[in-house]
Amino acid sequence: MDLRARIADLMGPAREELAEFVAIRSVADARQFPPEECAKAAQWVLDKFAGLGFSDVHRARTPDGSDAVVGSRPGSNPYAPTVLLYAHYDVQPPLDDSAWRTPPFELTEVGGRWYGRGAADCKGNIVAHLLALRALGNDVPVNLKLVVEGSEEQGTGGLEAFVESHHDLLRADTILVCDTGNAAVGHPAATVTLRGMVNVVVTVEAMASELHSGMFGGAAPDALAGLIAMLASLRDQQGNTTVTGLDNAQTWTGAPYPPEQFRVDAGVLEGVSLLGDGSVSDMLWARPAITVLGIDCPAVTGSTASIVPRASGRLNLRVPPGMAAAEAHTALVDHLNAAAPWGVHVTVDLEAIGAPFQAPVGGPAFDAMSAAMSEAYGRPMVTLGQGGSIPLCNVLADTYPDAEIILLGVEEPLALIHAPNESVDPGEIRALAESLALFLQRYPTLHG
Repeated sequence: MDLRARIADLMGPAREELAEFVAIRSVADARQFPPEECAKAAQWVLDKFAGLGFSDVHRARTPDGSDAVVGSRPGSNPYAPTVLLYAHYDVQPPLDDSAWRTPPFELTEVGGRWYGRGAADCKGNIVAHLLALRALGNDVPVNLKLVVEGSEEQGTGGLEAFVESHHDLLRADTILVCDTGNAAVGHPAATVTLRGMVNVVVTVEAMASELHSGMFGGAAPDALAGLIAMLASLRDQQGNTTVTGLDNAQTWTGAPYPPEQFRVDAGVLEGVSLLGDGSVSDMLWARPAITVLGIDCPAVTGSTASIVPRASGRLNLRVPPGMAAAEAHTALVDHLNAAAPWGVHVTVDLEAIGAPFQAPVGGPAFDAMSAAMSEAYGRPMVTLGQGGSIPLCNVLADTYPDAEIILLGVEEPLALIHAPNESVDPGEIRALAESLALFLQRYPTLHG
């Protein structure tokens, strides 16, 4: 029986495993879910990989208090290359339970897709790893290492710090970061760039306290109006991000993202224009992008006829490869201060910063994965960018500069990761598992 047939036969048990896994509410935030849930998920991962020959697999405490599952499995040839498999078992909180059409922690099939928090991000990727290894059995000619972290969604840096202090434990020739995915179901892709990010909170202060708008309005400076003017200066009429000093004209050279497909994927309402003067791919993967995440000001309900003395906004700036995150932060702060009207007092507090990432292409592992995915999916693998940040990739690249890092996974736009009604197409799990199995079989011949 060939690999494809073996994986097809294993899909039934794989669904049962994913259902078990999704039922574990492994949100790595003790304020929302008991820490025992993450401990249960870590043990689930440990037990599954221990049963597949990772005899030394164990839970390793990382500096942020989370547990990573770490282990290794020697191949038949000790001189063969080493492949590190990465994923994470923690998940985003379900957000608004009432917005889910199915129970968030109960894997439910609707319209051929499997719904549940973590079904795609990232428990579906872990199940794909298990499928690939089961299909291969003892026929794995590479040396394997494993790390499955438990706090990726919180961004607290536990595994990043762990890698920096455990260089040899995770050293590998190729690192497969299974936490991204394809541009569409059935269209294989490797993600080769990640945008970095800068999160800030900007606060505007204009007066000591609220004032009656009838008595003082017209002359008294309005902090909320000042903040609105500052935020409006961050985009032009076409929606291009216009932070002074940041290049907003770069272009994407990889696979295009058709605008009609993006409109469907993003749920853009009829008659609403897409932003920017570049292609969708340019705007998503090659250029800086500013998003207003939230504003602190009086709510409509309960507001009074008063001038607002103080207002704040939380901003997220995505930083493309080729642009330094620290320089982008400085440019954003300078821009906000310069755009502030009427001499209002402005403070800009940095919340978080992360560097962009660009993976090398054209190495033996990349070529082997391209061939494997093209065979498994029945169409050529393309390269994509991703707007999200995975700070671990930069740490891995700095720690293991000779390793090839390949980002792939079961997540695609319809998966709605981080949102209510997250789901996975089971065909993506099957095809990724076949891709991984083919890669592990054939990579040594290209590695030399």
